[in-house]
Amino acid sequence: MIKRTSKKFIDNLLLNNPSWKILDIGCGFTAHNNATVICDVQDLSDFYKDKNFIKLESNTLPFKDKEFDFVIASHVIEHVKDVDFFIKELERVSSKGYIELPTILEDNLVFENKKDHIWQTEFDDVENKINISKKIQFIEPLLTVSSSKKFSKIFRQSLVLELYWEDTIEFTFIERTNEDFQKISRLTLFRKFFSKILRNILRRN
Repeated sequence: MIKRTSKKFIDNLLLNNPSWKILDIGCGFTAHNNATVICDVQDLSDFYKDKNFIKLESNTLPFKDKEFDFVIASHVIEHVKDVDFFIKELERVSSKGYIELPTILEDNLVFENKKDHIWQTEFDDVENKINISKKIQFIEPLLTVSSSKKFSKIFRQSLVLELYWEDTIEFTFIERTNEDFQKISRLTLFRKFFSKILRNILRRN
């Protein structure tokens, strides 16, 4: 089972279950405050001196079956080459967890995503599953990561998928093309923007 949630709900859930063993996988420098174990491909042991940090050396997570009460994978799946295996590993090491993903809009808006992301995702609210497709750059990026974080304070639901799962993570690979979508350059956007401003000025005069 997988469904939409909110990070606020997840934060409260973890806060109210202090005895849980919680894994945060692939979090970089932004591990959840309640995480008891942190795992990443980078060696961040010096950064997480007060936490149990484990460096990921292979695709297989270095943990026993159902070792954790909860696992967090925030902005990880879009980077992973073997998504199917990674999702099975999440299901193996825990019975429930939180997945956070960029929407296709956010994925296209941010400069850094253009080279770092392999996959795009959307959530099917009818079938309650994640649809995963190969990354397509529909529009030229406009934002940096830091500026997108500022935007997400207001437009979070448009930019981020927040998902809670138990037992299984339902997902499907889908084929997506950009044949019916005319790519829009930044220059075209700026031209249209300033053209509209100019027309409004001329109308007022």
